[in-house]
Amino acid sequence: MTDTTRNFVYFGFIAALIIGTGMMTSWNLAITIVNFGLISAIMALGVNLQWGFAGLFNVGIMGFVALGGLATVLISMPPVGEAWAAGGLRVILALILGAATIVGAILAYNALPKGYVRALGMIVILIAGFFIYRGVFDGGVQAVEAVNPANAGYLGGLGLPVLMAWPVGGVLAAGAAWIIGKTALGLRSDYLAIATLGIAEIIIAVLKNEDWLARGVKNVVGLPRPAPYEINLQKSETFVERVINLGLDPVTASTLWVKTIYAGLFTAVLLILFLLAQRALHSPWGRMMRAIRDNEVAAEAMGKDVTARHLQIFVLGSAICGIAGAMMTTLDGQLTPGTYQPLRFTFLIWVMVIVGGSGNNLGAVLGGFLIWWLWVMVEPIGLWVMQITTSGMAEGFWLREHLLDSAAHMRLLTMGVVLLLVLRFSPRGLIPER
Repeated sequence: MTDTTRNFVYFGFIAALIIGTGMMTSWNLAITIVNFGLISAIMALGVNLQWGFAGLFNVGIMGFVALGGLATVLISMPPVGEAWAAGGLRVILALILGAATIVGAILAYNALPKGYVRALGMIVILIAGFFIYRGVFDGGVQAVEAVNPANAGYLGGLGLPVLMAWPVGGVLAAGAAWIIGKTALGLRSDYLAIATLGIAEIIIAVLKNEDWLARGVKNVVGLPRPAPYEINLQKSETFVERVINLGLDPVTASTLWVKTIYAGLFTAVLLILFLLAQRALHSPWGRMMRAIRDNEVAAEAMGKDVTARHLQIFVLGSAICGIAGAMMTTLDGQLTPGTYQPLRFTFLIWVMVIVGGSGNNLGAVLGGFLIWWLWVMVEPIGLWVMQITTSGMAEGFWLREHLLDSAAHMRLLTMGVVLLLVLRFSPRGLIPER
């Protein structure tokens, strides 16, 4: 079997799973799986750039995804005028003062002679800047969060079209990745993993606790959408007439239509990113990245700046994860920082990359769809299997109750089994790197 034929078989199998889901359960669920599968494939593509191209072990994926979600709030939500009037300018001034303090410390480090004078000068600048920053910041934050805290209590955004938030999410994630990379990319791979996980936890903790920024755990709901609302379609006489002529229920048809619009937008983004990643893979730059991945010492001996190239690929992969995070928040219609669980979903994205094929962009896309379908469908399928298995047992029998309760844990069990099987029989993934 040729590689092309094998790839067609794999993606045909995924298509059959999704179509079967639509026929056996509902097409709403099937299209939902497609939408989140597309987002998962984009995340896997970003991780594949970092790991498959350069061998960077990043387990802080959810931090960059969360920054993409934050971008949707900052860009698309309307500004809260009362909050800005109460303390918005003080918050912005405090942030500027905080940045100025850091810049001043850096300038002092470069300007002052090495020794006690340099250390004392930096300490004075940092301590004085911290107290000035907190003095301005705390008052502004309290004033902002006191404005209608049940429905607002934050500054809001710029009120721009939500689609603009997707590239901005990538820029935010890229900026954070640059700062992280400048400090952490010199570490060994295991220390890099610890550093990125810790920084991801810090980012998510900030989102949860800084209510002035995005309402924290109160969540931001009612985000603008690039697709019409279902209720508006159901009120449209033209839409209702068309779907009735097709023999469809207007309520179901409106939901399917909105999800199909999202699927079209997500597919366009995935295709663009995939084509760019393929061009990068087959370019001299891509060959250089793989050479660095395979042997850093030899690449450095040939004159390649390994740390700078690692920083490039780390920023690019993180930007893609940020774009995916903005897309996911747009699809959800709300920002819920409590759902960003680094260990759980980072593990899931890594399974997608490993199962699909590390170093192969097409494999990352395949893994994104396959693992997401399993993540959604394994639990109901497991419950169905357990119900059949225990059908002959008496009601209330301890073994029956235990098996039915265990169906909720089928997801993690299945992920582990799939990962073990792939590593045993196809250690380079279903679509290995050429």
